[in-house]
Amino acid sequence: MNAPDPRRIAPVAAPARGAAAAALPHDLSALPLREHMALLLREIRYELLRWLRTPSFALPTLLFPPMFYLLFGIVLNHGNPAAAVYLMASYGVFGVMAPALFGFGVGLALDRERGLLTLKRALPVPPGAMLLARTVLAMLFALAIGVLLQLLGSTLGGVRLALPQRALLLLVDVLGTLPFCAIGLYIGARVGGSGAPAVVNLIYLPMAFLSGLWIPLQMLPSLLTALAPLWPSYHLGQLALRVVGQDNGGSSAGHVAALLAVTVAFFALAHRRLRRG
Repeated sequence: MNAPDPRRIAPVAAPARGAAAAALPHDLSALPLREHMALLLREIRYELLRWLRTPSFALPTLLFPPMFYLLFGIVLNHGNPAAAVYLMASYGVFGVMAPALFGFGVGLALDRERGLLTLKRALPVPPGAMLLARTVLAMLFALAIGVLLQLLGSTLGGVRLALPQRALLLLVDVLGTLPFCAIGLYIGARVGGSGAPAVVNLIYLPMAFLSGLWIPLQMLPSLLTALAPLWPSYHLGQLALRVVGQDNGGSSAGHVAALLAVTVAFFALAHRRLRRG
């Protein structure tokens, strides 16, 4: 899976007009909130165009989880509704990891290597706008993946969930991108553009398997089951499975605390690394 190509750069967010434009290059804090939001929305739009203009990233990210679910959760499921529900929730978590890890880990590494981050720092754009825009896009991709999985589950897999369950499952998927955005940000800050795809894949695929996202943890060796709480994907998976009543019975507060700790720790490490760079 490829990250968005930095060479396909959409236009940079245009500065505000009038008096605000005069103040923009010198003091962004002088801009009113409305102008800040306008700049951020432009940045999100241009990042979205950039992702969509790289179909080798956008299409696999959106379609792989539904394809896997269609194959393993429906076609090879042999009419087991409990398995269809389990895999719908777990493949949702598997799906939301990709745009966060690849969008930040590989994309940021390439941007940093080719000087785009240095260029962004010289432009009249609010600090962190590009990172915030990518976080929003990762959430939008997570939402799209979750909706596709739920449509497949309800139409072909016989999954029956109440509307509040469906909404809560989508919320878990969307907010669950944050720890993986932080991990991807740290990878992108540490690893070069040529090595980032291998590092992300080395983390992404084994972590998904060892967290019980492909098959239930009860089917794995006891040692791997005992080590599962080390992975953030395990905690997010348990939150998603709790929504559908198939979790291992742990504390939701504990899972949330673990994900928050991962998010804060990796964001702090990435911030420190980027400031040094």
